[in-house]
Amino acid sequence: MENMDIQALQQLVRSKSAALELVKTEIGRIVSGQEHLVKQLILAMIANGHVLLEGVPGLAKTLAVRTLAGTLDGSFSRLQFPPDLLPADLIGTRIYDVKTGEFSTKIGPVYANFVLADEINRAPAKVQSALLECMQERQITIAGESTRLPDPFLVLATQNPIEQEGTYPLPEAQLDRFMFKVKVDYPSRAEEMQVVEHMAHTAEFDKPVAVATLDEIRAAREIVDKIYIDEKIIEYILDIITAARPGKLRDLSARQSEAKLDSIANYIEYGPSPRGSINLALAARGNAFLAGRAYVVPQDVKDVAFDVLRHRLILTYEAEAENLTTDDVIAQLLDELRTP
Repeated sequence: MENMDIQALQQLVRSKSAALELVKTEIGRIVSGQEHLVKQLILAMIANGHVLLEGVPGLAKTLAVRTLAGTLDGSFSRLQFPPDLLPADLIGTRIYDVKTGEFSTKIGPVYANFVLADEINRAPAKVQSALLECMQERQITIAGESTRLPDPFLVLATQNPIEQEGTYPLPEAQLDRFMFKVKVDYPSRAEEMQVVEHMAHTAEFDKPVAVATLDEIRAAREIVDKIYIDEKIIEYILDIITAARPGKLRDLSARQSEAKLDSIANYIEYGPSPRGSINLALAARGNAFLAGRAYVVPQDVKDVAFDVLRHRLILTYEAEAENLTTDDVIAQLLDELRTP
C-alpha cells in the first residue's frame, strides 16, 4: 500500500472510529466496570462476529447487550433457552389462517439486530442447530423458504460456568462459529463501588441514548476490511494457529524453534480450525480500527488471541492433571513464539 493511501486511510479510520468511542462512552454511563466486555462486544459488531459470554449471574451481561442495542437504535431480542424450547420458538413457523384457508409465515424472535441467547447451553441440540444456521448463514429457513436476517446481526450467547445440571454442552461445530468467548469476571472493588452507587435504587435506571446509527456500523465494517495487515503479521498469526495444532509444528515458519513449543503441544488434544486464523486476523484488524490505526501491529493479535482461541482448544488429560486452562496454554504459546 502506498504512503498516501495509508495516510488517507488513517484519517478515515480516525474519523469513523470516533462514533464508536461515543458508543463506548454511552455504554459506560450505564454499565459500570466490565470495560473488556464492552470493548469486545463493539469489536465483534464491527468484525461481523458473534460472542459467547461465560460468567456467573449478575455481572451485567444482559444489561451490556441491551445497552449496546440502545446506543445504536437497533432491534433487540432476548431469548431464554429452557430445555423444552423448540426450533419454531426461535426462528418462527407457518400458521394456518382459517378464514383464507392459506398458510402464512410468522418470523420468530431471532429476527433482530442484537439477539441475546441466555443460557444457551440449556437448549437441546435441535435448537442449537437452528441457531447455527442463523449465525453462519445469517438467514432462517421455514418450510423451505429462506429469509435474510437484518444487518447487522449479532448473537451474544451466555452460559453459566458453575451450574451444569440439566445443560447440553455446546458442540465444537457451534463453538467454532463464535468469534469470541469472553470470560466475564467480577468487577474490582472500585468498580463495584460505582455499580452500587449507580444501581442501588428502586427507580428504574437510565435508558441509553442512540449516539450512532446502524449505517455507521456497516460503514465501519467496510473500513475494517481495508486495515493494512503486513505479511509478517499474517505469518505470526499462522504460527500461533499452527503451534496450537498437535503434530503440525513442522509447518511453523523458519523463524521459529520447535524445541520449547513441542512440550506445550503435548497439552493440546485438538487445535483451532482455519476459521480461527480468519477470526484472529479479522479481530486484529478491528482492534487496530478501535485504536484509531490504519494498520495492524503484533500487539493487536495478542490483545484478541485469548478471546478468539480459548474455545477452539481441547486440552489433553495431561493438561488437566497439571490444572492448566486453555488461557494458560495460550499464554505459553504467545510467550514462546517470536514476535515480528
